[in-house]
Amino acid sequence: MNLSLKNKTAVIGGSTQGIGLAIAEELALLGANCILLARNKSKLEECIQQLANDGAQQHQYAVADFGIPLQVQMAIHEITNNKPVHILINNTGGPPPGLISEAPSTSFTDAFQQHIINYHTLSQACLPSMKTAGFGRIINIISTSVKIPIANLGVSNTIRAATAAWAKTLSLEVAQFGITVNNVLPGYTETQRLSNLINANAATQQITPTALGIKMQQQIPARRFGKAAEVAALAAFLCSPAAAYITGTSIPVDGGSTGAF
Repeated sequence: MNLSLKNKTAVIGGSTQGIGLAIAEELALLGANCILLARNKSKLEECIQQLANDGAQQHQYAVADFGIPLQVQMAIHEITNNKPVHILINNTGGPPPGLISEAPSTSFTDAFQQHIINYHTLSQACLPSMKTAGFGRIINIISTSVKIPIANLGVSNTIRAATAAWAKTLSLEVAQFGITVNNVLPGYTETQRLSNLINANAATQQITPTALGIKMQQQIPARRFGKAAEVAALAAFLCSPAAAYITGTSIPVDGGSTGAF
C-alpha cells in the first residue's frame, strides 16, 4: 500500500492544537512538507518543532485568523504564489453551543464565513497546482452532525451540513483531475472543544462535567471518547496515493455512536 507523501506539500488549518495538529503530525510522518495555518504565531512556532522531519522536509507556518476571511485569503495566496500545494486540510473551530431557536441570525453569517467561505477560498487557491500535478487531496474536518444533528449545537449542525453539501459538489467537479474531496466526521474526541461542550451542557443539565462525561461515554459503543490521533489516521490515509479512488464521502470516526448507515 502506497502511503508515502514524500515531495507533497500540505496546508493544514487550525493546526496548533487538537485534531488539526494531530493531522499535521501524521502527514509529516508520511513525508509531507507541512504548512501550518492558524492565528497564534507563538503556538505555530512551537508546533513546527513537533513535526517529524527526515532532513529533506521543509515545514513552515502562516498566520491567519479564520474569523477574518481576508487574512485567510492573503495567507493562502502568499503560500500558493511560492509553491504548489497538493493537500489541503480544511479545519477550524466550530460555532459555540446553543439552541437553534435562540441563535441570533448573525451567528449563522459568522459561521458561514468562518467555514464555507474560508474553505472555498483555500480550495480555489490550491486547485490550480493540484490540477497541474494531477494529484490533489482536500479533506474537510466536519462532525458526525452531518449524519444526525447533535442536541444544543443548532448553528453548528446547520453549517456542518452545508459544508458537506459544498464538498460533495466540489468532488464531482474535480475528480477528473485526480483530485479527491472527502469529509472526516469526528465523534466525541478528546479536544478543548469537547471540554467546552461538556461544560456548557453540564451547566444546562445542572450536573457536574465529570458526571456528564461519564454519561456520554456510556452512550458510545466503544465506551470511550476518541483521540485526536485516531481521527488524524483516517485523514492521513485519505491524503495518500492509496486513497485515489475514494472521493465525495463523509466518514465518521466516532466509536460507532452515529445511528445512521
